[in-house]
Amino acid sequence: MTNADAVAYFSARLTFETDVSDVHADLEAGTPGVVVIDARNDVSWRQGHLPHAVHLPHSQIAARAAELIPPGSRVVTYCWGPGCNGATRAALEFAKLGYPVQEMLGGFEYWVREGFPTRDDQGVSTHPIDTLTAPATAGATCGC
Repeated sequence: MTNADAVAYFSARLTFETDVSDVHADLEAGTPGVVVIDARNDVSWRQGHLPHAVHLPHSQIAARAAELIPPGSRVVTYCWGPGCNGATRAALEFAKLGYPVQEMLGGFEYWVREGFPTRDDQGVSTHPIDTLTAPATAGATCGC
């Protein structure tokens, strides 16, 4: 393994992966063209999801993406959390369709743990920040 291999590897990760803090910042800033996809099933979606997300389970992406996602959109996929590969499967499907795509590391779990808002049938709510994953002050960033 060479330094060039390491540079290529980490550059690729930063190209194809993003984190919940960066996704939240893009959504708050209204970054044009960003579409966040929740790749989980209906039951999981109803339990809670990102307020701006589009619900499109990974098994339906090939059939429904064109009707829901504008061409050229930067797609960000998520699923439950780091122990689930649904976001990876969803990202692969979008890549096959030609969309620029990133996987949101940490998924819904880390979105909630960082204290960002979620939506369910009762409306929008937030959860306490988990200080193992984010600074205890709402709105503070880790600075990375």
